[in-house]
Amino acid sequence: MPGDDAEPSDASAIGRLNEAALSRPLAVIVAFLLVTAAFAGGLPLVSTDSEGTGSFTEGLPEQEALDAVNDEFGDRFEESAAQTSVIHVGDNVLAQRELVRNLRFLERVDRRSELRIDGARGPATLIASTLDPSAETPEERTRAVEQATPSEIRRAVRELAGNPTFEGALSNDFNPTAASASASITGVTHDLESEGSGGPQGGGSDELESIQLAMEDLAEEGGGDVRVFGPGITGSEFGNIIGDSLAIVVPIVLVLILGFLAVAYRDPIDLGLGLAALLLTLVWAFGFVGYAGIPFDQNLVSVPVLILAVGVDFGIHIINRYREEREKGLDPLAAMTEANRQLLVAFLIVTVTTVFGFGANIVSDLGPISNFGLVAAVGIIFTFFIFGLFLPSAKLLADRVRERLSIPTFGSSPIASEGSTLGRALSVSATVTRTAPVVFVVLFLLVGASAGVYGQGVDQSFETDDFLPPEDIPAYIEALPGPMSPGEYTVTETTNLLDDRFEADQDGSVTLYVVGPLTSDHALESLARPNADPPDSFTRVDGRAVSEGLLDVIDRYAAESPEFAALIARNDRDGNGIPDRNLGLIYDELLASPFADAASQYLTEDRRSTKVEYSVDAEASQGEVAADAGEFAEEFRFDATATGGVVVFSAVSDVIFESAIEGMILAIALTGVFLVVVYWALERRPLLGIVNLLPILIALALLLATMRVIGLPLNALTATLLSITIGVGVAYSVHVTARFIDEYNMGKTPYRALETTLSGTGGALTGSMLTTSLGTGALVLAITPVLGNFGLLMALSVFLSYVSAIVVLPPALLIWASRRDPRPSGDAAAPTRSD
Repeated sequence: MPGDDAEPSDASAIGRLNEAALSRPLAVIVAFLLVTAAFAGGLPLVSTDSEGTGSFTEGLPEQEALDAVNDEFGDRFEESAAQTSVIHVGDNVLAQRELVRNLRFLERVDRRSELRIDGARGPATLIASTLDPSAETPEERTRAVEQATPSEIRRAVRELAGNPTFEGALSNDFNPTAASASASITGVTHDLESEGSGGPQGGGSDELESIQLAMEDLAEEGGGDVRVFGPGITGSEFGNIIGDSLAIVVPIVLVLILGFLAVAYRDPIDLGLGLAALLLTLVWAFGFVGYAGIPFDQNLVSVPVLILAVGVDFGIHIINRYREEREKGLDPLAAMTEANRQLLVAFLIVTVTTVFGFGANIVSDLGPISNFGLVAAVGIIFTFFIFGLFLPSAKLLADRVRERLSIPTFGSSPIASEGSTLGRALSVSATVTRTAPVVFVVLFLLVGASAGVYGQGVDQSFETDDFLPPEDIPAYIEALPGPMSPGEYTVTETTNLLDDRFEADQDGSVTLYVVGPLTSDHALESLARPNADPPDSFTRVDGRAVSEGLLDVIDRYAAESPEFAALIARNDRDGNGIPDRNLGLIYDELLASPFADAASQYLTEDRRSTKVEYSVDAEASQGEVAADAGEFAEEFRFDATATGGVVVFSAVSDVIFESAIEGMILAIALTGVFLVVVYWALERRPLLGIVNLLPILIALALLLATMRVIGLPLNALTATLLSITIGVGVAYSVHVTARFIDEYNMGKTPYRALETTLSGTGGALTGSMLTTSLGTGALVLAITPVLGNFGLLMALSVFLSYVSAIVVLPPALLIWASRRDPRPSGDAAAPTRSD
């Protein structure tokens, strides 16, 4: 009989490993516990990543260009790593009462020496200095405003109107005539250069976080709507997001898993063993992260969920298959040896292919995605050893103790069998496709191809908002009890306020960094010329680009100074309002004027570099804006580089998409080659490797099509699903194929082998699918969109992989079997092992 053929050497090696482990279960358990203790030493070394999107943009040319612009010209909302923005919001922040409130807050901050205040500058301080030029301390500035009359304050506001530093720190609705504005920004600088502080870029980053959190507490005590914003606040909240997400997701996942395992195992001892194996897997994975020094970021929040999902899958198969063998009358050792002998081969195939799927993300040029691939791949390897060796040994030892102590069993039957309702339902696909498997396979291929073509149009994006909680956290999350309840988050609300009430910042504009001899006669003309024909994604007024740059500062000063206007006119040979000679003299006059600060934001000291900021259409996509900006930069006479938040994020989005495609292709290639090789080595049937890929590819195509239908893009985390789906999908198809081959080798006809497979292993797959999809789906409760979307799509990926293994794979296996034997699949006997 075919089943009597000699096992290939690779299978024999696995069998020997299985027998060696099960012959000494106590030694195996002790060894695994010792390794667990060693990995536990790495848990205290795990550190969270508080950089947010910065870890994705690091090293990109577009980000380096943006950093160069900020270094040379400054960033209005973050002038340095040692600055805090104090945002004051009210009906009229220029009213006397609100000005005093702002200045008193600065007084309280200045009194706290540990806050290391070096200076403060904003509308309130400028108004105070205008009212009393001798006022230098916070107390003197407060007194100057308190003693002024309302008319004197309005006069000071009108005097400061037109000053870019003053107006730039006020909201868009600033009205100089009425002396009113609804929001202001005051920049507070900190002296972190002093001894022991670590400097603004070193240890001072932690100190700045402490400083800004303390200032936030002071702002809450003072009344009114005064907010503190800066890199310390942002970093703190990014770090809290990870802890809060884990605190919400992991307990819910564990409860779901506990519930499903209770149903699947129906025995408290088996349930305890399964949970213990899952706990060991998490300790190993987190210990590895700590020892490897990999920062735990939002991408890695999904890793424990994925590891738990795969572990649950392995555990259900082990216990379910063991119970099937026990029902045949085998004693515990014989039953576990036979069950694990069959499953270890499947587990090995699943582990290697899943490592290919997860590990394919290592090729990404983006550190967080690469780290995700590495940690997930290592975690799956750990899962194989723990569930392939530790759990069977623990189960065998537990059953021996149970028999010795006469402890009753509470549930010892498999999840499904041929005679059960679930078993009959799962085998329907084999019955339906039995008569014309070729027709069904062709139909499935057409559906998959159509879905793949449609799915090519899925969007891609990278947004800071994906990594931050929404401004209004859902009530059901805020209502979570005790330690599961998330902390308070302000960054999203603050950034939304900045976007709504102030001029567009870098995230909503494009910056062109221009390098050239700006003192040459044609320099300013060359900066203005491209604005006459801007690209479609740029905002226009009367056909010209809406921009802010050196020319705008020159125009504003000329409007206020007749002498400077006359200088411009004398050096404007073509009369178009743009000077085209003696530019060095014009710059000298401008930099000696009240507009010197504004000019320095657009002109470097060596007068060889400038920047021009362009507003962009809010409806334009990142890709459109970035492409237009790149083409627009080529129209400048000098060397021009397009940068800004939109351009940088578009570049990250492109890298994410490229990494996803590269990872997917790599995962498919490695998985396909491995499956062909392994089925040749173990069964001498290499074509089974190709058959296994069919349902995986169809599930992948359906996933992409569904993403496009529901409008979920490929982002920093969902892009990894392309290769992950391959790894997850293989688990379902390999288990079906492995059981089918076992039954087929025992002499059953292809149809009967398939029917037994679907009614037996299909039950375990169903339990695994439910626990995995609901477990990963629990990520939708995470407090950031990027994790929520990943959880939803991961659950969908698992479900599609399961359906493909149950529906698509059976007719493909029948075709494979009919190719080997011309008789009908229902009557054919199994041939010998050779393709």
